[in-house]
Parts: sequence; structure tokens; C-alpha cells
Amino acid sequence: MKLVTTMTVITVAFIITALLGMVIIPLLRRLKFGQSIREEGPDAHKKKAGTPTMGGLIFLGSIIISMLALSYIYEDVLTTQTIVLMIVLGGFGLIGFLDDFIIVVMKRNLGLTSIQKLIGQIVIAIIAYFLLKMGPFDTTVIIPFTDFSIDLGIFYVAFLVFWLVGFSNAVNLSDGLDGLVAGTSTIAFAAFGVYALAYEQNDIAIFSFVVAGAMLGFLLFNMKPAKVFMGDTGSLALGGAIAMLSILVKQELLLLVIGIVYVIETLSVMIQVTSFKLTGKRVFKMSPIHHHFELSGWSEWKIVIVFWGVAFLAAIIPLLLEVF
Repeated sequence: MKLVTTMTVITVAFIITALLGMVIIPLLRRLKFGQSIREEGPDAHKKKAGTPTMGGLIFLGSIIISMLALSYIYEDVLTTQTIVLMIVLGGFGLIGFLDDFIIVVMKRNLGLTSIQKLIGQIVIAIIAYFLLKMGPFDTTVIIPFTDFSIDLGIFYVAFLVFWLVGFSNAVNLSDGLDGLVAGTSTIAFAAFGVYALAYEQNDIAIFSFVVAGAMLGFLLFNMKPAKVFMGDTGSLALGGAIAMLSILVKQELLLLVIGIVYVIETLSVMIQVTSFKLTGKRVFKMSPIHHHFELSGWSEWKIVIVFWGVAFLAAIIPLLLEVF
């Protein structure tokens, strides 16, 4: 897969996302699918109330259209692995869409219950596992930066479910500032695209760069001040897809590094909840941790840029050590 092919893939997804955004965002406004802002959230966020949400539909549609279009240009684009990736992306996106729809359209503040979400995520993860098991499937987990690996055997299905559910929720927690997840996911998917190229998995590389291009296109509308939010529709889909991508390129645990922003955001919530339950005190002014920095006086733009920088370093350093 040549550099010109990579750039073509990214450009196609970028353009399709931009075009879909110009159509879908006005439609979301007309339907009054506006974001509700939590009362306990930072005061600066209250002015965002009413901004269209469910914007994940824009890049999810773009990714599917781009993959279908590219399958007519390049061979072996729609393989078992990329179809599984799209099933995970679409399945987790559907769960997020139902949650968004219940909150925004049906005006039920809680959306899907946590149990309903969990059941849906587990079912999709198990479907993905059995689809992959129809062909050769490696159940080993490589320890990054070492020559060691662990064969989980029949327990790999439990690991896969945990990985997909965990990272879909982690990305969802991180989606709280304009452009934050769109930018970090662009970096993460591009990084795994490079890994896929290094291992000559061209089909997976194309999918990775399609998502990266789509997220760059989404940033046109999601940068501060955001014209649209991705909602759970987008964040759950991206988290599930990036977890499955790490599995398919056999760099599962490396996602803890490349996705370090999502890991830190999730840990901040876990630390906050545990501390409050045990001691009645909070470690952070608010969790996830991006809200802590907001309440500490950082501008939203500064937080996003710093988090993007962390994500970039966390992606480029492993690539330099393992690929180049």
C-alpha cells in the first residue's frame, strides 16, 4: 500500500464526511436534536445547550460509504476483518444512537440503562468474536516492547468482550470538550493504520485511514465552537472500533499506550468515585479529568490541545520504537 493510496483513502473519507456534515447538521437542527447540558457540569458548558448532537451519524455514514466506494478501486477492501470492524462500529454506534434518541427525542434524561448498554455491547462483541473464529484467529496477547506473549486460548473471548466494552465506555467518558475525541481518535486510528501497513494488513490499514480521514472531516464541524456533537452515537462506536482494531493488528495492550488519554480519563472517574465512597472526599474538582482542568482555570482550547499533544506522543513513540 503506497503513500499515494493512503492519502487517497484519507481524502475520500474527509470529503464525504464534509459533504454529509453540510447535509445532516441542518437536518439535526430542524429536528431540534439539541444537546442537554448537565446542571452539575461546568458553567461554561451551559451555553452549549441546544447544539445538535448525534453527529456520529455523519462520520459513521461516511466510513461505510467510503469503504464501499474504495472497494471498487482497490482489491480486498471488504474482507472478513473489515466487515467485522464495520459491524462493531455500526453495532456500538446503534447502541449509542438509541441512547441519544431516548434522551434527546423522547426526553427521558437517563437514556438506556447501564445494564441495557452492557448487554448490547457484550452481544456485539461476542458476534464479532465468532465471526473471526470462522477463520484463522490468534488468541495470543503480545506484551508490548518485549518478546513475550500469552496465549489466552478459550479465555480470549472474555478478554475481547472486556476490551471492546471497556474502551467504548472509555472513549464515551472522554467526549466532553469540543474536538477532544475527534482529534485523539484521528491520531489513534492513524497510528494503528501504520501498524497494519507494517504487518502488510492492507485491508485493515485502509479501514484505519478511512476512520482517520472521516474524523478529520468531522473536526470541521466539531472544533470549538462546535456546530455539532458526536454524542454516544459516535463515541461508543469509535471506542469499540479502536479496541477491535488493536485486536486485529495483534497490538491489544499497546492500546493502553496509544489510547492513554482514554485510559487517564477513565481512571480519573474510578479514582473519584472510589475516593468519595471510601472517604467522602473528592480527589479532583470534577471528573472526568478534563473537567478538573476546566475548573482549575484552563481554557477549553488549551485542554484539548494538550490532550491532543499527549495522544500524539503516546502514538508516535511506540511507532518509532517498534515499526521504524
